Amino acid sequence: MNPTAMGGGPARVLVVDDLEASRFIASSWLRRSGHTVVEATTAAEALTALETESFDLVLLDVHLPDMSGYDVTERIKADPRTSSIPVVMLSATYIEPEDKVTGLLRGADAYLTEPVDPGELLANVEAALRYHRARALAEHLAARLTRLTTATFAINAAMTFDALAEAAAIGAADVLDADATAALVSPSGVVCLATANARQANRPRPDIGEVERWMSLLNPGVGVTVVEEVPWARVTAALARTKPRRSPICIAVAPESVTSDGDRNLLRQLAQATALAAEGLHTFAEEHSLALTLQRSLLPRTLPHEPELPMTARYVPASSNAEIGGDFYDVIELDGRMLIAIGDVCGHSIEAATIMAEVRHTLRAYAVEGHRPAEILRRVDTLLERFHPTGGLTTMCLLLVDLEAGTMAVANAGHVPPLVIDDRGARYAEVKGPLLGVGLDRPEATELPLPRGTTVLLATDGLVERRGIDLDEGMEKLRAAVSHTDDMDELADRLLAELGQGKQDDIALLLLRRRA
Repeated sequence: MNPTAMGGGPARVLVVDDLEASRFIASSWLRRSGHTVVEATTAAEALTALETESFDLVLLDVHLPDMSGYDVTERIKADPRTSSIPVVMLSATYIEPEDKVTGLLRGADAYLTEPVDPGELLANVEAALRYHRARALAEHLAARLTRLTTATFAINAAMTFDALAEAAAIGAADVLDADATAALVSPSGVVCLATANARQANRPRPDIGEVERWMSLLNPGVGVTVVEEVPWARVTAALARTKPRRSPICIAVAPESVTSDGDRNLLRQLAQATALAAEGLHTFAEEHSLALTLQRSLLPRTLPHEPELPMTARYVPASSNAEIGGDFYDVIELDGRMLIAIGDVCGHSIEAATIMAEVRHTLRAYAVEGHRPAEILRRVDTLLERFHPTGGLTTMCLLLVDLEAGTMAVANAGHVPPLVIDDRGARYAEVKGPLLGVGLDRPEATELPLPRGTTVLLATDGLVERRGIDLDEGMEKLRAAVSHTDDMDELADRLLAELGQGKQDDIALLLLRRRA
């Protein structure tokens, strides 16, 4: 049903009758009432017209030369393209009650017998149109609300500002059946711009510089404001913001798609949903930045400068988590030796970060007192078991490097073992031990040679673990990815790029190399 008929007023009516006189009379009555009439003399002509043109009602004679009007009605109602068109059947031959029953059961919306009063004919036509207009309008609104729900879901599911702009543009194009543009400002001040074409019109994308200049001058109030024109295109735009100092978002559509209060309300709802989703992303970005700043403040600001033992470290927070975690590393200088630690307190929370800071400070205290690596682990284990019996499970690996002797004593507590890389390849040191916080016996440190030119990689499990993949497989991927000849900074960056993307856990990584 076309929009005019949906809203009331004159309709397009197909009159099907093989008798010219009957067809002329019915058509004349309809035309005098303001309707547009198309005439057909056979069922074949009628079905062809219905395939190629749009009609709001069919006035159909039951007795046609090539097909029964009953069969034509069934064909109309069986086709999804025409099933909603009301059919008023008219007959001077089939006038018995059972004929009317047959017509109505086979899909007719009304059944009249001739001779028929013009008032009765027009009243039945108007009644059929009124019912189907109301039904079509209800279906149209329901479909729009369904598309609005789908668009809102996609908007709220967007994880980045670029994805949010794209979801908003696609949603507006779908809901309002119009070419749409969405623009918003990311926390870094960059304008994210997306367009969507509803009719494959391929309209040119607005100049992002012009949009950026316009948005920088905007200062609408909190809420949603609809403007009828913007300097960069002929559009109707909805501006929405959630806080006075927050940059507004903009959704713009072709003005011909916003012709009613309902259209305008849909545009406002889309803009409001986008602004709320943008606020959520802004809050997440702010919390993530704060968490990352706090996490980094708990890690060493710099690494000791030892010409004979250069080293580099990296810390990368989980990509989808705004909370702080318990991953850490530390390097402690001890009278000609170097104690290097890497560890991970289980969980992502303020509690995990607090325990991590406590473990790190305790580790430093015991190291300064001169305890052996295995003894340090025993004492940290006792502390965690006593003061954090439910949330203090921690893995840690300690390396006590003696450059003069060319050795490293390795004590491991449930952590990924050190990866040793030299001209013979890469291999994991065979050092094991239970994690901390469970009170189990643990072995003494294993003393390993550290020849000149040897590189040692320490990492938390965030680098090797991936959902659905065995830990051993992840460790083997890491082993295969390292190279003895790589510059350590380049190696660290490459490993994070190849193995650290999209991880659900933090990653701490430390590389050291005894100078050749």
